[in-house]
Amino acid sequence: MIGALTSGRLADTLGRKTTMRLAAIVGIFGWLTIYFAKGATMLYLGRVLLGYCTGVISYVVPVFISEIAPKDLRGGLATSNQLFIYSGCSAAYIIGALLSWRSLVLVGLLPCAFLLAGLLFIPESPRWLANIGKEKEFRASLQKLRGEKADISREATEIREYIESAHSLPKAGIQDLFHSKNMYAVIVGVGLMVFQQLGGINALGFYTSYIFSSAGFSGKLGTTLIGIIQIPITLFGALLMDRSGRRALLLVSSSGTFVGCFLTGLSFYFKAQGLYMELVPTLALYGILAYYAAYSIGMGPVPWVIMSEIFSIDMKAIAGSLVTLVSWIGSFAISYSFSFLMDWNSAGTFFLFSAASLVTVLFVARLVPETKGRTLEEIQESLKASA
Repeated sequence: MIGALTSGRLADTLGRKTTMRLAAIVGIFGWLTIYFAKGATMLYLGRVLLGYCTGVISYVVPVFISEIAPKDLRGGLATSNQLFIYSGCSAAYIIGALLSWRSLVLVGLLPCAFLLAGLLFIPESPRWLANIGKEKEFRASLQKLRGEKADISREATEIREYIESAHSLPKAGIQDLFHSKNMYAVIVGVGLMVFQQLGGINALGFYTSYIFSSAGFSGKLGTTLIGIIQIPITLFGALLMDRSGRRALLLVSSSGTFVGCFLTGLSFYFKAQGLYMELVPTLALYGILAYYAAYSIGMGPVPWVIMSEIFSIDMKAIAGSLVTLVSWIGSFAISYSFSFLMDWNSAGTFFLFSAASLVTVLFVARLVPETKGRTLEEIQESLKASA
């Protein structure tokens, strides 16, 4: 949460690349602290450092991708961030079954080391460079990203004009989040993160094996099946992102998570009532797999993509940090309360998650704008018109 709070200001002050570099260094120290830990205190310290690293990275990476990507590829490239997160989680499950936890910690160092090395070969965000007045570096970065022979004059002019108009405004503060021109984007960004968490993703993520076992299905087999479907479906969603659009994926995804949670809730209801007991494990399996498939194609990656697109350059640090913070607070609240909810009423818990998904459909249909195929500057113009 602290990482989320400071991520926006760090990214605006130090730059996107330097902020990612700082987060990677903090992550390396976190993993080393855990590896050399002799007691609980060192383990806690290592986890705190890794938590800070994750909080910063979860904001700055999607923002950086959205700022460097061309408009017709931005959605797919931003979704690739979520794809590699799922790939990393799946790899950790597989490798963790083969190695001791200390050896697994050394494996965790590798992504941080790769990030540090990779940052040496990529340019800084041209929009950030333009925002701080580094005209020469801005044009060089944009040219490198678009190709040596590409004509960047029109895009460079659009970016520069937008930055100049943003600089003519007073310096943004927290109170500006509630200004009429920003409220729409804040409602959309925060709302998507709230509904992403209310749909129960972190409850299912942290308690997957327990849920399967409670429904009478093999927890190990269930988690393996989830790992198998998540990666290809997220890849499929990335391919669709810039074709079908953000809204369509969100609507399909939230409808699917509604069905998945409803089926899972139904399985626990049947179990509690002693009805159709032979169907209980099958319903739970189909429900959870449907949930993960639907989540991976839309509600997982798309809120982060939209978060990186809808805020103006002067509000991106404050609003982006707020949205990221809301996501992590929601993650903590849902995962912490899940065991109590399950003790209260297992079926009711999943019916609540399904109801949240149903409200998400209405929220997306009514409020979320389509950002496919537009530059970040064009998105800002359309949001101003909607405010």
